[in-house]
Amino acid sequence: MAGVAVSTTINGDLVEYLCQPDETLLEVLRDRLGLTGAKEGCGTGDCGACSVIVDNRLVCSCLVLGAEAEGRQIETIEGMAHGDQLHPLQQKFLEHAALQCGVCTPGFLIAAKDLLAKNPSPTEEEIRFGLAGNLCRCTGYDKIVRAVQDAANVMKGA
Repeated sequence: MAGVAVSTTINGDLVEYLCQPDETLLEVLRDRLGLTGAKEGCGTGDCGACSVIVDNRLVCSCLVLGAEAEGRQIETIEGMAHGDQLHPLQQKFLEHAALQCGVCTPGFLIAAKDLLAKNPSPTEEEIRFGLAGNLCRCTGYDKIVRAVQDAANVMKGA
């Protein structure tokens, strides 16, 4: 079976790849492009571990076909930091110990980035609602919420 040629932008870089028509964006990112930050937790869009931003919209990459990325702007966890400079969300997740095993962390960070881009001053309730599509099996959500609140404050002052 012939592959589908796709040209897209990932983390600001033009990327071209061939994929099978039934291959998910998550599979393309991990297996074809070596961007292993997004994780497969459930494969059904229920856990958020594979979250990425496509055209300024938070999506589960396990539910998007790789061929659907044609002409799109995609942001993954690999694009959050700038060199050695962590994004404020990444820094605050570390400071607040808002991670443990790390499977869900990239998805939470991408979801939080999307939330803060749309609402730079969210309430605790808005943060919890904005992150409701992401599941963590190791740590309590309070540390994650506090990290997002702290990052929001830093980002407003920057």
